[in-house]
Amino acid sequence: MSCTVEALGLSFHYPDGRRALDAVDLRVGHGERVAVLGPNGAGKTTLMLHLNGLLRGEGALHVAGLEVSPRTLRDLRARVGLVFQDPDDQLFMPTVAEDVAFGPLNLGLDPDAVRRRVEAALRAVGMADAAGRAPHTLSLGQRRRVAIATVLAMEPELLVLDEPSANLDPRARRELVAVAGDLPGTLLLVTHDLPLAAQLCDRAVILDAGRVVADGACDEVLGDDDLLAAHGLELPVGFDLALVPRRGAREEVAA
Repeated sequence: MSCTVEALGLSFHYPDGRRALDAVDLRVGHGERVAVLGPNGAGKTTLMLHLNGLLRGEGALHVAGLEVSPRTLRDLRARVGLVFQDPDDQLFMPTVAEDVAFGPLNLGLDPDAVRRRVEAALRAVGMADAAGRAPHTLSLGQRRRVAIATVLAMEPELLVLDEPSANLDPRARRELVAVAGDLPGTLLLVTHDLPLAAQLCDRAVILDAGRVVADGACDEVLGDDDLLAAHGLELPVGFDLALVPRRGAREEVAA
């Protein structure tokens, strides 16, 4: 399996001296779906921002076949798609279609290629009918799906979702799960939502105080109550991991 993310001894301090990452070693293979879990302040978002060079720390980091460095940033950002927790950080054009087209246009693609990418990305997230609408007229869940489409239109090798279920109502959350479950390629899911991790990911990594403290099969990590409690995490009362549909099972049924 080829490697999409390889971090060796990755460390980062903020200007105030706070240590956010402490010698993180992490390897993510091509096609893996990995949940990055941890309490507030664990370093999850800081790690995410390193993956396309928005932050740069010490240690070695290769992402999507590139060493993260100033000379690779343009290519890196075409290969790594980050979807931020607040979709309004990514939506700024007059219409949904223009937002989704923004990235491909900046790649220098011809108009027909851009149109095809926009249409495909919006279909993938179930928002094709909203192409002509202004983003601010959409619900939070719809805006979040459009934000995912803006990244899918870039055809990234690695997709990173930061707290995608935050503040969604149950229906919007179900729609998000349906969309994210079908996304292609390698996925990193940064979340506090442990049931979402169980639904979408095969592997889970727990960060705490900037260090990787657990890394294993999602069922095993989420099924260890003592491990979760030691790092400020817990599943909702009554949640049964055994009842979570597995992606492989869903795909077999669909086939």
